[in-house]
Amino acid sequence: MRRKFDHLFTLASGLCAVFSVGILLFIVAAITWRGMGAVSWKFLTEQIRLVGADGGIFYNIVGTLILMATAFLVSVPAATGLALVHSVYLKSERARDRLWLLLSVMNGVPSILFGIFGLIVFVKLFGWGKSWLAGGILLGLMILPTVAVALIEKIKSLPRAYLETAAGLGLSQPQIVWSVILPQSIGGLMTGSLIGLARAAGETAPIMFTATIFSGANIPHGIRDSPVLSLPYHIFVLAQDSLDPAAGEKLWGSALVLLALIFSLSLLALPARLRIHEEARHD
Repeated sequence: MRRKFDHLFTLASGLCAVFSVGILLFIVAAITWRGMGAVSWKFLTEQIRLVGADGGIFYNIVGTLILMATAFLVSVPAATGLALVHSVYLKSERARDRLWLLLSVMNGVPSILFGIFGLIVFVKLFGWGKSWLAGGILLGLMILPTVAVALIEKIKSLPRAYLETAAGLGLSQPQIVWSVILPQSIGGLMTGSLIGLARAAGETAPIMFTATIFSGANIPHGIRDSPVLSLPYHIFVLAQDSLDPAAGEKLWGSALVLLALIFSLSLLALPARLRIHEEARHD
């Protein structure tokens, strides 16, 4: 009886996986089919015109990359500190569990709450208005748990012989961190960053309140009242407000470009992610 139940559970899990992959492939195929006609060199290198019905998405791509770069610079130092505290400096298992719980709770916070927090703090309290820096900080906070957990997993997978040898040579704890742990864990850090940035690239809620507008912005030259254009918000506005068929074609083209960006980041992270799991399995 137990064996039959295991077989049925395995079969059900496999069917769910096939169904999920099928939905994903259908969505990707639909976006590609509808958007490939709009994507061209002109589309990628010109700025928006006629409320999205003409021109391209050059500054939307630039703005998205600015937000992602800022999120990377915000999340990496903070995630590195949290991972080292969890894996190296906290000696109590209870304290480690609480920090892990905090990261899990942060990872489950809806993105709209980050947007409301940014609206209250950065836009209203700090008086920044809509600013690329506010959006980058919010995206960095949002992906912080992803980056920290990936680094924690990589540190856990390090062979104990490395640390024992370093300690046997007389290295202090900070020296072990800088000369052994961090160099050997850089792959986990980059993997978590790429996965987090793939998620951040498609987020609309955290930046629509704090960092992005639909048109009229290019390269920011300050912090206060320095919004950027972005692909997610561009797609959101076109999907909600535009009835022009020409704008509809630009909508699908923008979605295809954003999809390509997200898939590129995910694919870059895949080899390192598989290597981390393989090392952990053989440790």
